[in-house]
Order: sequence, then C-alpha cells, then structure tokens
Amino acid sequence: MITNFEFSMLNTFMCKDFLSAESYSKPLCKNVAMKENIVKEKSFQFSLSIIDLYSRLVTEKEFIISKQLLRSGTSIGANIEESTSGESKKDFIHKMSIASKEARETKYWLRLLHASELTSIDVKDELAEVENLVRLLTSIVKTATKNIKN
Repeated sequence: MITNFEFSMLNTFMCKDFLSAESYSKPLCKNVAMKENIVKEKSFQFSLSIIDLYSRLVTEKEFIISKQLLRSGTSIGANIEESTSGESKKDFIHKMSIASKEARETKYWLRLLHASELTSIDVKDELAEVENLVRLLTSIVKTATKNIKN
C-alpha cells in the first residue's frame, strides 16, 4: 500500500481527479503522469541542446558566457530529477522553484549572447525552448503551492 504522501507525489500535485489508492498499479492521473514526463523529457533534451551549444561556442572561442550557460542550462533538469524524490511536498516545490530560477537564468544568458553578438551562432531555438520550460515550471510550482494550501 502506498502512503498519502507517495500518492500525492506520484500525482505531482497537479491532478484533481485522483483514483483510489488501491488502484495505484494503474496510472493515477493520465494528465499528471504525462506532464511529469513532459517536463523531465523537455528539460533533458534542453540540457543536450545546451551541451551542444556550449561545444559550438567554445569552438568560436567564447568561454565566459558559455560556461555560465552550461551550468544553468543543465541544472534545470537536474533539479527536476531531484524534485521527484523530494522528502516532502515543500521540498518538491522548493526543487521545482530552483529549476524555474535556473531556467530564467539560462534565458538571461541566451538573451545576452544573442544581443551581444559575441558569436554568429543563432540561439533563437534555445530561447524558445527555455521560455516553454519557464512557463511549464511556473505552472507546476503555482499548482503545487495551491494544492499544498488546500
């Protein structure tokens, strides 16, 4: 049998239509399982694109912003992964909030790269990807915070 906390963590604080705890072998909430996988997969794919961008930037002799970008861009997914094994609901929210902040920092570095014209590499795709992550993470944090108060 799973505990109430495990049940709510599996639902990622986003599902209002909980199934009974006895049916936990089935997906608890179709939309939540999908959203959790989406944010994990999107952040992982984004990390890969940031690693690729970092390699291209280093090739063009851009070392300072590229390192900041690598750190913040790959930290997003790491914090999302860590949030799934949170010790409490508040810990989950805290880790997701950190991931959201890292996404915003990454957006800043990408905007700076684009505006400074230090390199000829186009970062518009990465900017669009990180903006989607920011929106998704903001939604998760708001929903989780709302659900913890209820």
